[in-house]
Amino acid sequence: MKIIIIGYGKMGKEVERICLQKKYKVLLKINSKNSNLLNKDILRECDVAIDFSNSKTILKHTLFLIENGVPVVSGTTGWDDEINIAKEKCIKKNGTFLHSPNFSIGMNIFFELNNFLAKKMNAQNQYKASVNESHHKNKKDKPSGTAIKLANDISKNNDKIKNWSIDKKTLPIYCERKGDIKGIHEIKYNSSIDTISIKHNAHNREGFAKGAIIAAEFIKNKKGIFTMKDIIQ
Repeated sequence: MKIIIIGYGKMGKEVERICLQKKYKVLLKINSKNSNLLNKDILRECDVAIDFSNSKTILKHTLFLIENGVPVVSGTTGWDDEINIAKEKCIKKNGTFLHSPNFSIGMNIFFELNNFLAKKMNAQNQYKASVNESHHKNKKDKPSGTAIKLANDISKNNDKIKNWSIDKKTLPIYCERKGDIKGIHEIKYNSSIDTISIKHNAHNREGFAKGAIIAAEFIKNKKGIFTMKDIIQ
């Protein structure tokens, strides 16, 4: 498989490492200084593009890739207001697009557990739900895309919770940024009697990179809009 990596930071480098292990060819590594190299000629050779760039450039790159028939795996967060534009483009061009706020297989199983627990807790009025997330000090978006998905999924499955907010009364998301934490997410249901919680702790970036490459393998030669749930199932 021939891959273009967009966003050559820590995640991009980890994606490259896994690609080389699997004997996949990395055609191009795009960063903020060489985006001009992303042109139609190189795209003709590309099977899939994997994007872990930033919210300021992700839409422009995604639209260009879809316009030129390149399947896109997107792990960039912080562009929720624009994702639908990419999806509309994908439908219009009969393209291929898979976005996930988190590519870890373990986290995507955690998403399913979160949905299950939220449904079970719907009738339990004595519990107060909260989302807690911790990441490294350089992570810019707050809350994380993963925490937002967890909170949105809770609200979808709970009649009493309509929205979330940071450190507020509705469904609070508590955010922490320190050190080199790869990603910790915990769901808590607290009452005066007891606390029920589920937690996911990422030990390193390898799980995210492997999941992104599994996603690339999955969407190659497919058409449509996908999520990691399609892969898990």
